Amino acid sequence: MRKNFVAGNWKMNITTSEAEALIQGLKNNVSDVSGVDMAVCPPFPYLKLVAEWLKGSAIKVGAQNMYFESKGAFTGEVAPEMLLDVGCHYVILGHSERRHVFMEKDEGINKKVKKAIETGLNPILCVGELLEEREAGKTNDVVESQIKGGLADISTGEMDQVTIAYEPVWAIGTGKTATPEQAQAVHRFIREWISENYDADIAEKTRIQYGGSVKPGNAKELMDQPDIDGALVGGASLKADDFAAIIKAAR
Repeated sequence: MRKNFVAGNWKMNITTSEAEALIQGLKNNVSDVSGVDMAVCPPFPYLKLVAEWLKGSAIKVGAQNMYFESKGAFTGEVAPEMLLDVGCHYVILGHSERRHVFMEKDEGINKKVKKAIETGLNPILCVGELLEEREAGKTNDVVESQIKGGLADISTGEMDQVTIAYEPVWAIGTGKTATPEQAQAVHRFIREWISENYDADIAEKTRIQYGGSVKPGNAKELMDQPDIDGALVGGASLKADDFAAIIKAAR
């Protein structure tokens, strides 16, 4: 399976000039990379600019969120058709900050996943446990609940568009990283869940990324795990050299 690398953590941490420099640096650093899929997910105001800067490159564009309606009086929200219109290929849904800062629930995330697929976007569904949930031995229960809720009524055929990103909340922006063995165990659990609830072929084809303080120094060991199919890269994606090093370490 081709590894997939998504820079998901630009968040609110970058200006136009910084974004342009980052894109140019990234293009230069990965111009010789093949056999992997790459994407960046900038804030909404920069999507069209970034898509234009990336024309002719192998790097695709994704958004950090979307709403589950096409039109309407939803001030401050962004429709999936708008994302397609500016060149998006992916959309991140259910990120831990959307769940725990903005209090999004599985039902709403599921509506977004359905709408993204219907519109032609490729959703990256994020799942993961809090530190207290891991320490209480509830990791698999939490992850299963989030996958089950996020993928409710998603058909076997629609799973072709879905990527799952396992991001333990306790390892996001903290400098802590799940050990390769810890990450692999949850990725294996997710793949087995997909096999049981869809089929073995879909489970094998579904990309399951790891997100949580992925850095050049730990990327290869993480990506060498049999059920880790790429990375949803956080802070390291704000440095072209680091993001490129993560991608190259996994080849």
